[in-house]
Amino acid sequence: MAAPTQDSTLGPDYRERAWRAFGEAPFDVLVIGGGVTGAGVALDAATRGLRTAVVEQRDWASGTSSRSSKLFHGGLRYLEQLNFSLVREALKERELMLTRICPHLVKPVSFLYPLNHRIWERPYMAAGLTMYDTMGGARSVPGFKSLTRRGALRLAPGLKPDAFVGAMRYYDAQADDARHTLAVVRTAAHYGAVVRNSTEVVSLLHEGDRIVGATVRDVETGDTTDVHATVVINCTGVWTDDMQHLAGGRGRFRVRASKGVHIVVPRDRFASETGLILRTEKSVLFFIPWGTRWIIGTTDTDWSLDRAHPAATRADIDYILEHANTVLRTPLTHDDVRGVYAGLRPLLAGESEGTSSLSREHAVARPQPGLVSIAGGKYTTYRVMAADAVDAAKADLGSHVPDSVTEHVPLVGADGYRALVNQVPALAHRYGVPEHRVLHLLNRYGSEALELLDLGRERPDLLEPLEGAEDYLRVEVVHGATHEGALHLDDLLARRTRMSIEYGHRGVGSAQAVAELVAPVLGWDADRIAEEVRSYSERVAAERASQELPDDEAADAARREAPDSRPLLNA
Repeated sequence: MAAPTQDSTLGPDYRERAWRAFGEAPFDVLVIGGGVTGAGVALDAATRGLRTAVVEQRDWASGTSSRSSKLFHGGLRYLEQLNFSLVREALKERELMLTRICPHLVKPVSFLYPLNHRIWERPYMAAGLTMYDTMGGARSVPGFKSLTRRGALRLAPGLKPDAFVGAMRYYDAQADDARHTLAVVRTAAHYGAVVRNSTEVVSLLHEGDRIVGATVRDVETGDTTDVHATVVINCTGVWTDDMQHLAGGRGRFRVRASKGVHIVVPRDRFASETGLILRTEKSVLFFIPWGTRWIIGTTDTDWSLDRAHPAATRADIDYILEHANTVLRTPLTHDDVRGVYAGLRPLLAGESEGTSSLSREHAVARPQPGLVSIAGGKYTTYRVMAADAVDAAKADLGSHVPDSVTEHVPLVGADGYRALVNQVPALAHRYGVPEHRVLHLLNRYGSEALELLDLGRERPDLLEPLEGAEDYLRVEVVHGATHEGALHLDDLLARRTRMSIEYGHRGVGSAQAVAELVAPVLGWDADRIAEEVRSYSERVAAERASQELPDDEAADAARREAPDSRPLLNA
């Protein structure tokens, strides 16, 4: 049977076909890791005409790529560090995302930068922001503006008047990171890549000193098969060193994990029409508008414990609240916190002991024949990282490999999106749903929103709000199982939707309803539904417990009390 090509519908049938395709013929490229880097590499390779496979041991974007600050940005602090090339590269990528690659997912967002020094700081920041606005080339966001204290307070009346002397307002872009990564994966599948989550690499295949593929295990069934490939590309982030060890050789670089924690609070806790950025002694603190909520973070601390489920501590949350409250008219408290998440940045290890000073640039190496590793970097520059990794693989693939074309390849849902936005009133009338619901779907699924609306026409109950999470429609979780590869309840509650961080119940209040909706698609009986709900509830309880503890070791132990929904051999 041929590989499942030209198909971005990642449902149960696709999953079976993908498993069979692994053993049928060798691939040019096998990508290990289903974060944004691995997804980007799979898309880059597939659109160069290479026979490509990508495997992820847990879920798409289940690690770092669903736990970021959710920004596409150049990085003002990198400009201050004189890393002009990184900023220029990132700003170019930001523009591509906004205009061509995924305008349905990436949107402009403004930030207020409070000034604390009357004489030198305003011209200093103006010079930097002038560079920031121009060095990336074309720009589809407004330029910065200099504001008096009174002008800043009109935009953000929730600020303390005596906490700053003036402000600068500038623009960047934001996206739901998990949905963006999933869109990259599904676009790779559309162009012929064989993609499969819950598929663990248990060993690498060798011919002499050359890597020629991997033995993979279906985490859901325990079955194993060999996947042969001309080159294996290691995109495993904070697991990079582990994969190199599995290869039996020494890597060319070492990866160090830095924990970043964010909290989520209701939007009305801070009155502002714009986001906010603050300096701290250890990191940069963003207030990022997120629908009817604010995401506030991040921290930047070394982490050497469980990499699959990094735990936020009470000290992490206290740090964010303490620094946020230095400028807020009405202080935030722990009672205001609706959600918390912690992610790990895979930084290239250097001589500095502080993770905040480690490199955010990426590195690519070919430590042995048939194996390429890539690590470091920023979410924003995933596409550049992917192109560099596939270029490095030419040493194994041959010089005939075409150049990268992903700069010109829109993600699934991008084509036709702008036209549909202009048709929102007509679509709302046609499908009998409010205009804001149509726009919500368009900004999460792009032109694929029509598929969800059509399904709702067949089953009108699916266009009703989801029980306990009224921001979402019931059809969205069904689509997560039929089209987006969700296999477990936490896939749906934490990544296909973001209710695990958006609601005070952290998804538990909707777990039963979601499980019952997807049960017919995923073949769950009553016992399996109960098990999925129990497992997810235990995860949330463990996370809540960890967030009351004072240090990483105690929080990590509490988080480990919850069983993983995917039992891995190499965990």
